[in-house]
Amino acid sequence: MQATSTIERPTAPPETSSRSWRKAFNDIVEGAQQRQLWAHLGWQDIKQRYRRSVIGPLWITISMGVMVTGLGILYGSLFGTDLREKLPHLAVGFIIWEFIRNCVTEGTEVFIRNEGLMKQLPAPLSVHIFRLVWRQTLFFLHNLIIYFLLLAIFAIAGTPIPVDWTIIVAIPALLLIMINGIWVATLFGVIATRFRDIPPVVQSIMTMALFMSPITWGMFEFEHNDQNAWRQIFVDGNPLSHYIAIFRDPLIGFDQHLYHWYWVLGCTVGGFLLAAVVLRNYRARVPYWV
Repeated sequence: MQATSTIERPTAPPETSSRSWRKAFNDIVEGAQQRQLWAHLGWQDIKQRYRRSVIGPLWITISMGVMVTGLGILYGSLFGTDLREKLPHLAVGFIIWEFIRNCVTEGTEVFIRNEGLMKQLPAPLSVHIFRLVWRQTLFFLHNLIIYFLLLAIFAIAGTPIPVDWTIIVAIPALLLIMINGIWVATLFGVIATRFRDIPPVVQSIMTMALFMSPITWGMFEFEHNDQNAWRQIFVDGNPLSHYIAIFRDPLIGFDQHLYHWYWVLGCTVGGFLLAAVVLRNYRARVPYWV
């Protein structure tokens, strides 16, 4: 009988796991360091959107200004509220709401829309996240012109908006909301890349959230009694209400409450932890899903 010999096949070296906290953390750090790239891309997005337009992004400001003026007069008449209170409340509410809404809705398609760029340009995934948040920040700054116009108009009319030095609190509030835009876009962007039904679902939810959040209405328009206590509970149970409050209240002279910051800080920590888990587990799959 002929002896048979066993041939040992070479085993492939163990593949390094793509699921690691270090790689997820490095993705965010490296993306933040490429500031010139995502800042340039974000600015180019605005230039392409308003190419051959005379006033460019100011069309957004004009559109929002017209909408705020019309709704302010309408809701001021319906609720019997003074325009000096209603217009700033409505204007600042819509300005910060547009930033939040766009970060959420556009965040669901942040990787889908950048499919070509992701396959041509080797860059961290977070570059596209920072690009989105930066672009929305530029739109936000354009819309903020409406607030300063209202300050000037009411000051000239002799009924200035009651603001003081606490207005500077709006700066850290805006920075905190921008930071939240990063984890929101990361979380929804990764999930929506895998499940393409997520974007329309999120858009529907945000449309409903517009009417459920104190933007077109406010608790100052209701009498403080036991009958309206449930309305305050409803508002406090809506996380978006706290994001809006920490930015809007100092700009329109309302009393500021610390529990709004507790809510936002808690959502920020929890959101980043959840986004970090998703980024750690599925970061390497996103280029294949798109």
